[in-house]
Amino acid sequence: MTETSRPTAVALDIDGTLLDHDDQLSPAVIDAVRRAAAEVPVILATGRGWQTSKPVAERLGLAAGGLVVCSNGARTMRFPAGEVVDERTFDPTTVIASVREHAPNARMAVEEHDGSYLVTAPFPDGDLGYDARIRVVGDDELAPEPVTRLIIRDPEQSEADFVELAERLGLHGVSYFVGWTAWLDIAPEGVDKSTGLKVALAQYDLDPAGLVAIGDGRNDIEMLTYAGLGIAMGSAPDEVKAAADEVTKSVQDDGVAAVLNRWF
Repeated sequence: MTETSRPTAVALDIDGTLLDHDDQLSPAVIDAVRRAAAEVPVILATGRGWQTSKPVAERLGLAAGGLVVCSNGARTMRFPAGEVVDERTFDPTTVIASVREHAPNARMAVEEHDGSYLVTAPFPDGDLGYDARIRVVGDDELAPEPVTRLIIRDPEQSEADFVELAERLGLHGVSYFVGWTAWLDIAPEGVDKSTGLKVALAQYDLDPAGLVAIGDGRNDIEMLTYAGLGIAMGSAPDEVKAAADEVTKSVQDDGVAAVLNRWF
């Protein structure tokens, strides 16, 4: 899309884009998103699961019947009922075994259909959402059936350590995303946020050329390149900024509002 054309839809990452690292959502961003949502579809596109995405959609006042892309594109849900519009799964058995070999102290989690999590050990507070329901299980009970995502976390390691871990794991037949901290998200092969956005735009009969997407993480790169206009947050890693068409302010400086205020 051109600088002067008006968006036909907006896709927004949540953490680090809408919400800061204290889980705060600024009044300026709420106001800008609500004004945009009154005129075009606003689609949340997040690595979060449905249960922790839905409250953000509620805080933003998004319209009933709208779509939320969750779990890095593996699930597309209808708000607020939680109807599954699209779901992609994979068998994580070989990845789990490889993680245990290369990162024996790592914690793993999978998201269940009801939005709760099975974990091999408790995650740090808030990592899976402060109100997330979790159940601790053994490795052999973690994934008795195909899953939408496998989360790998080690609070004792760094982001750089997990970039190296992803290489050592030799991940084949899956997609993966390294987060801000020692966090690795494993998704079905070929699945990323753009996967869910394709599903969502088809529901609205819209073309990606009119889509504005805003994000800050490595898991946003495919979404930013898929959209007609992809915008990285000011605090995004360099590779995310390089993939975007432009860069806005940081989440602390209401970067999303700065973008949406151009048109809405």
